[in-house]
Amino acid sequence: MTDDIIIRIRDLKTAYGTHVVHEHLDLDIRRGEIIGVIGPSGCGKSVLLRAITGLKEFAEGSIEVFGQRLEDLDEEHRADVEQRWGVMFQDGALFSNLTVRENVEVPIKEHTQIAPDLRHQLADMKIRMAGLSAEASPKFPSDLSGGMRKRAALARALALDPELLFLDEPTAGLDPITAEKFDALIRSLQKALGLTVFLVTHDVDTLHATCDRIAVLGEKHVLAVGTIEELRAFDHPWVQEYFCGPRGRAATGH
Repeated sequence: MTDDIIIRIRDLKTAYGTHVVHEHLDLDIRRGEIIGVIGPSGCGKSVLLRAITGLKEFAEGSIEVFGQRLEDLDEEHRADVEQRWGVMFQDGALFSNLTVRENVEVPIKEHTQIAPDLRHQLADMKIRMAGLSAEASPKFPSDLSGGMRKRAALARALALDPELLFLDEPTAGLDPITAEKFDALIRSLQKALGLTVFLVTHDVDTLHATCDRIAVLGEKHVLAVGTIEELRAFDHPWVQEYFCGPRGRAATGH
């Protein structure tokens, strides 16, 4: 992992009407790391992800991804940048009327001119990469378990060989064993593909299993960034409760 900054956020303000979610938020994300983003409910973890990926307009500040200020790019250049990342939304956001293979093919069809036969093969490869068997390809999302839907959504996020992967609560709703397997998959894919991963979560076990660093959101900005050990020493009530309370101790075996 290098110290190259792949995402640079400065003085960010986001709001819904008069309700300010973030203000004066600064955050750097390094190439090749898995950074976990945590914080109390309502602190804007998913809003931050949506602001970075262009799904939520921000009121003030700047966001640079791959060294480019997204707010300054025209539509064509922004599309070029967006092809370099993949997003897995909290609920999977799969198209219910498409098969798993067809879901994975959506970004490939949108952004490339690859012939159908090759596109099918590429989609099936991504499905296997996400830990699903070939039998999953012709199935519809309604035919899959929660864990399998998460993997199908991950396969779609990986469809264009992204450098940067955004994951919004990837283990939410999964039982502990399935969640543990998903965490291991994320870690192995990050190592194999050299990904940078921006991971929104509330799951302390996921942080321990996958993350190099953690950013704590609260009070409309980033309260702290560091390793789990560094954050355990950070003097803030919510951070102390999260990492040193019963759930945090259980995750570390303390």
